[in-house]
Amino acid sequence: MTTGLDRRAPACVLVIFGASGDLTARKLLPALERLTAYGALPPEVALVGVARTAMTDGEFGDLCRRSVTSDGNRRWDELASAARYVAGDYDDPATYQRLSEVLADCDRLHGTAGNRVHYLATPPRLFGPIAVSLGKAGLGTPDGDGFVRVVVEKPFGWDEESARALYADLSTAFVEDQVFRIDHYLAKETVQNLLALRFANSVFEPIWNRTWVDNVQITVAETLGVGERGGFYETTGAMRDIVQNHVLQVLSLFLMEPPTSFHPEAIRDEKVKLLRAIRPLDEEAEIAANAVRGQYTRGGTREDLMPGYRDEAGVDPLSSTETFVGLRLDISNWRWAGVPVYVRTGKRLPARVTEVAMEFRRPPQLPLFPGTDADLEPDALVVRVQPDEGLSLRFGAKVPGHAFRVQKASMDFSYQSFEEQSPDAYERVILDALIGDPTLFIRADEVGRSWRIVDPVLRYWAQDPRPIPLYQAATWGPPEAAELIARDGRRWRHRG
Repeated sequence: MTTGLDRRAPACVLVIFGASGDLTARKLLPALERLTAYGALPPEVALVGVARTAMTDGEFGDLCRRSVTSDGNRRWDELASAARYVAGDYDDPATYQRLSEVLADCDRLHGTAGNRVHYLATPPRLFGPIAVSLGKAGLGTPDGDGFVRVVVEKPFGWDEESARALYADLSTAFVEDQVFRIDHYLAKETVQNLLALRFANSVFEPIWNRTWVDNVQITVAETLGVGERGGFYETTGAMRDIVQNHVLQVLSLFLMEPPTSFHPEAIRDEKVKLLRAIRPLDEEAEIAANAVRGQYTRGGTREDLMPGYRDEAGVDPLSSTETFVGLRLDISNWRWAGVPVYVRTGKRLPARVTEVAMEFRRPPQLPLFPGTDADLEPDALVVRVQPDEGLSLRFGAKVPGHAFRVQKASMDFSYQSFEEQSPDAYERVILDALIGDPTLFIRADEVGRSWRIVDPVLRYWAQDPRPIPLYQAATWGPPEAAELIARDGRRWRHRG
């Protein structure tokens, strides 16, 4: 990764709430260390941690150094050695008084010029109370030409109503352009490449519509179970954990109309328009026909027998929480009318893969090619988000030999072909927040619209008296998922 002068953070203080927690140690501190290695954090950037755990400044600096594996990164050693720490309860005004004093010290000692970025790396229930406390302490209002921003991790509420309540709390201290809501999926290199793929290549844009596209499939598959996150997952489920944010954000980028410019607001405007065009499943009959849930049970092989979801720690033995979701969505706009969008996500599936596949309409008179498999898969453009970031174009090609026989072939592009190293998603979002680039962050109206799409399905499942469909670990979900797409005469990719 190369970092030009336009991608260097300005003078500011990064304040991490939840500084003693797992997210800070696993993601935020390693990302900050790599940013110092790239030269993206100049000496005028300071670091302050806030948490309930008792710790001195020096102990927090030691935690910063222990959380990374760097060796010889002088700038990181400087940042960690000068790091400050504020211990206290998040609802205690004294905590924010001490924080205000520490921030004034940073301005005086490091030239941070009154600029602050507050990163809320705490449990979601604390987002609102922290924002309200920052407002009461006067720490949400910039001085003069300075800036103050707040970075919020997902989830953004539990449903549309709670998302509105969180917005109200944030609004007591910050205006909307100060709020940076993170979905780290949007910072993945391949997701960002969707913009280049569509709008920098004239070969793709003319076929990016209902005339040529038969269907779109989005898959977010994990081989792992919930592990130690059983308690968290019981209150969340796959719809809230993956679909409401990751999937709908990627979908909107992939299918939105061309923006008038690459200005952040122009891009975010088009994403919201696309989300508004997704027809919510409001009627019970619609939901029953177009939404599938499932929960993994024990499965695998005799040598690698995987436990069922209800066997995991922290999970109710009678749980009906979904670990798999399959959806059929329709987009009511001129470009995509009549093109179904199929979504599936789940845990304990046979492969770890995140991809967006656009399948094209079949050519007429395929039987003209004798010996060609009548079940030949359609042409497709596949964007792989993980694990092998890249894309492939699948098409028909003649098999070498005397007979005229067609099989599917593909042209593949992998990000490994570039010499530049792809930055970690958290490196990108932290630097963007420090710089003030909101392109990859989610606006309040995007959050509200996403909840409006999934809320009716969640309410229907909550009152559905039928047992949740089950699927064995290491299979592609419950039979209902295959039936969902088979009714339209189609089938999922990566079948197992």
